[in-house]
Amino acid sequence: MAGESWPVMDSRRQIPGSETRGAGARSWLLAVTALPLLLLLTIPVAALVLRTPISSLGAAVSEGPVAQAIMLSVTTSATALVASMVFGTPVAYLLARRRFPGRAIIDGLVDLPLVLPPAAAGLALLLAFGRFGLVGSWFSSAGISLSFSTTAVVIAQVFVAAPAYVRSARAAFEAIDNDLLEAATIDGAGPWRRFAGVTIPLARPGLLAGAALCLARALGEFGATIIFAGNYPGRTQTMPLAIYLGFEIDMTRALVLGVVLLVISALMLAAVRLTASARN
Repeated sequence: MAGESWPVMDSRRQIPGSETRGAGARSWLLAVTALPLLLLLTIPVAALVLRTPISSLGAAVSEGPVAQAIMLSVTTSATALVASMVFGTPVAYLLARRRFPGRAIIDGLVDLPLVLPPAAAGLALLLAFGRFGLVGSWFSSAGISLSFSTTAVVIAQVFVAAPAYVRSARAAFEAIDNDLLEAATIDGAGPWRRFAGVTIPLARPGLLAGAALCLARALGEFGATIIFAGNYPGRTQTMPLAIYLGFEIDMTRALVLGVVLLVISALMLAAVRLTASARN
């Protein structure tokens, strides 16, 4: 009939249920694709826990070499964390809140240890602070030896771990609303009072997350330490180095230390997640 229009089929219309079936198929495909990586991440951790003699874990931890390695790792890592926070916080603040000549160079120097292979980092530290190193020779002439000492362990840990703190602290400082800082200035707060009373409290979750990452990285440091500080029990042998030595002479010791590091790493990860949740 004239003027009568016929219904036109819309090719874009979905057949009922097809969208749900398509989403289900995509979910299965994603799950199958993700499975190999998830297994790779899960199986080694499970193997470490299952192969470790849990019943004798307490006695093994209190054993001389193991206890020394744990104590040395905790002490040096805590010292490295304090040094990273004391000297890294100003660096992070400058990179986040100031524009100055050479900023890009400093930014690159902070990032460099994150991508530098650990062996190269250890060699660089040895050439810089070793007995005949670029700077170490000055200390050596004054009777101070930095390389192959406990101090060398801390230096290596700061070198590889401090950038993790600086990156997180910088992001925390960048996220602060400038209006809040301007309001503090209007209220009469000077630069130091504004920094201590406003900037630091607002950035605290990011600073804590960076501290946890820094501590975990320092505890796990191996390559730079073994080249720059050596592997001397009671003096430079941290837990990762003791695991390396135990793998050759005492597998039980290596397993125990591996589980200890696994637990500490899990606690550090939980701390990072908690601080991130608090920030959000």
